[in-house]
Amino acid sequence: GYDPLDPHGNITIKWDLLQSNPDTNDVRVSIFNFQLYRHIERPGWQLGWEWQGDEAIMSMLGAEATEQGNCSRFKGGENLPHCCEKQPMIIDLLPEASFNMKTSNCCKGGVLSSMVQDPSNYAAIFVMQIGAVNSSDGFKMPGNFSFGVSGYTCGQPVRVPPSRYSSDSGRRWTQALGTWNITCMYSQFVASSSPQCCVSLSAFYNTTIVPCPKCSCSCHASKCVKFGETPPVLQETRDWNQQLPALIRCSSHMCPIRIHWHIKQSYKQYWRVKVTLNNRNILKNYSQWNLEAVHPNLKNLTQVFSFNYEPLNPYGHINDSGMFWGIRYYNDMLLQEGENGYVQTEMLMRKGEDFLSFRQGWGFPTRVLFNGDECVMPLPDQYPTLPNNGGNGPIFSLSLIVLSLLVLTIVCF
Repeated sequence: GYDPLDPHGNITIKWDLLQSNPDTNDVRVSIFNFQLYRHIERPGWQLGWEWQGDEAIMSMLGAEATEQGNCSRFKGGENLPHCCEKQPMIIDLLPEASFNMKTSNCCKGGVLSSMVQDPSNYAAIFVMQIGAVNSSDGFKMPGNFSFGVSGYTCGQPVRVPPSRYSSDSGRRWTQALGTWNITCMYSQFVASSSPQCCVSLSAFYNTTIVPCPKCSCSCHASKCVKFGETPPVLQETRDWNQQLPALIRCSSHMCPIRIHWHIKQSYKQYWRVKVTLNNRNILKNYSQWNLEAVHPNLKNLTQVFSFNYEPLNPYGHINDSGMFWGIRYYNDMLLQEGENGYVQTEMLMRKGEDFLSFRQGWGFPTRVLFNGDECVMPLPDQYPTLPNNGGNGPIFSLSLIVLSLLVLTIVCF
């Protein structure tokens, strides 16, 4: 799960034991997305764990369990527990949830933004009261945590210094009775057995358009929709807790997302690039999408015309990677396949002293990622090349001169 562009990125689940009574325990659970560019979109996170004893969730605020389970062991109470499952599955409330069920930073349908795109919405919090039939054993931290989003694997709880909370305008501090952290890491290989995006290339100095490599994401034409065909409406899903099915338009690369990098123009001191993202998925819109690129000249990026941009700089002194994402209410939603299923921008980069010209594909990125997943790039020997008089011309001319001198020498002697 290690990502060189985001070496410290993870999902951290903080479990705070706020109060412990003989019959119940009050717990506050906080979920933080400490990833620079990976976000959690609908249907959102689904937090699960396994109780060590016969615990049950008596009540909850800010989230809810998907199943109540068998609560027959709790008898004589006024109300049945909220969830009696041994392995509960917790989901976030929707924004339209009633006010008396909400907590701070809740009710976003399980959506968590990334640290760069929206630092104000990268956390989710819910509270719950835990009880048990046999409460004499005291509080036991659960285990076997899962995040419910494809690609994420969670470790075991680790006890850390107790969390502190301020009250009375910061004049008084209280702290939890105990705090545990659970870290969840993302792996693209765990998330999917095949890539989800590919890159095509073109340049103003060459008429050749280098397409996405064939079968970049799949080779199964039976899983796509041909042009002119309309997918059955019954294949669509309306359940927020379920992922939309993968249904894409047929192509040679069979990728849901195609990214095209075009070197548009070269000026005396600047050069211009046009980047287009095409959604080939027929059923899915990509909200809060983002694009990451690695290119040595990004440190000289002067202007981006219709995307937001932020350099990543994971190693401080190396400024060759950056993140692009849409402008809110303008193009932050990449719509499903069709005439509007694309977003694009142009960027202007300055030609610094280390500008290497366009030979050998220098103008194209070395890595491209969409929503944090690596995209398939064409092979380097297929990149658009400069014409002979601009690229291999001097070498070719030198060879002709040497050959001509050699012929003259043979003729003379």
